[in-house]
Amino acid sequence: MNQEPISSNKTKVCPTCGTRLSENAARCLVCGTEFNAPPEPKAAKKTKKSVQASRMPEVTLSLPAAVGVIAVVLIVAAVIMFFVLRTGAGGGTALTPAESPTPTVTPTASQPPTATQPPTDIPTATPQPPFEYTVAVGDGSCSQLAFNFGVSVQSIIITNNLPSTCPISVGQVLKIPYPTPTIPPPATSTSLPVDATKNACETVPITVQDGDTLSSISLNYAVPMSAIKEFNGLTTDNVFVGSNLLIPLCMRAATPGPTPTATIPPPYPASNLLLPADGAAFTLANDVVTLQWASVGVLRDVEAYQITVEDVTANQTRRLTDYVTDTKYIVPTSFRPKDNVAHVLRWWITPVRQSGSDEQGQPIWVASGAVSEKRVFTWVGVAVVGTPVP
Repeated sequence: MNQEPISSNKTKVCPTCGTRLSENAARCLVCGTEFNAPPEPKAAKKTKKSVQASRMPEVTLSLPAAVGVIAVVLIVAAVIMFFVLRTGAGGGTALTPAESPTPTVTPTASQPPTATQPPTDIPTATPQPPFEYTVAVGDGSCSQLAFNFGVSVQSIIITNNLPSTCPISVGQVLKIPYPTPTIPPPATSTSLPVDATKNACETVPITVQDGDTLSSISLNYAVPMSAIKEFNGLTTDNVFVGSNLLIPLCMRAATPGPTPTATIPPPYPASNLLLPADGAAFTLANDVVTLQWASVGVLRDVEAYQITVEDVTANQTRRLTDYVTDTKYIVPTSFRPKDNVAHVLRWWITPVRQSGSDEQGQPIWVASGAVSEKRVFTWVGVAVVGTPVP
């Protein structure tokens, strides 16, 4: 049995990466270095050595010196930046670093809990004590007094402990209660037949004057007496001075012949009272009381304002009625109280129109508008005189 001679393979080492390769390898399989490159000429080796020898010298600085060099560099850079920014402000274009917006978190405000307030008590009206009134001539009956003062007949009977028939006489002192405010009923969309008829009827409000009777009022407005009584809820043919009536013009009786050309103008609205203020007090005996109110419009030749002033103080019941065309009226000194007690005087204004003359030639006035509100003031007529010392 023949043995094959063992051939010894020669290897070489790559000078670059140290890989052991075959002797015949022309290139390193790892780093790619070629082994059969021609040898470099000696001149190139000398040049390479000379180039490698001429490298930059190394500078070694101490720590304080390095810090000083860095400070100098920073100062120079700051000076250069200063001049660059100044040049940009003088007309050039300066580059401003863009500011990046910083996100901010907006806190959500939480509402504090609402405190529950205790319920507010509803104030109740305090009733006023009744005032005294002396029955005067022309007051008529309790129903007339109740109408004048805006109260019920039953309240007058109960307050004065009178019989159910409510008998009164001239000079009798009565206690009149103040009217109690009542809550109106809720409005309904559908009216009753009687109310619907009244609302659809054209009316003229009047105030009964001295000398007026139901028959004269009926003749002045050509409305039957029965229609006036039914429309105003009257039970008798008697009317009282100062009472307010509504004349239903829709119930006029048809008259033969041509209709008159003159027509009754529409009624004026209620006048607004200006001075004195409600509840004003006049204490000196030489005070001049001037009543003033707002105009209701341009009055015609036969129209005027009726001023009514009455003293409602106990035992001093008096009434003053006068007519003017101006919007002010000076209360005459003859109506001034004669004692040093504060008297309560009530006054109001009514637009009126002259409808004719009576037998003595005095004008007959009828209301041509609504009655104003009523105000009161107090007046002391005589100053208190001291008792002479003996």
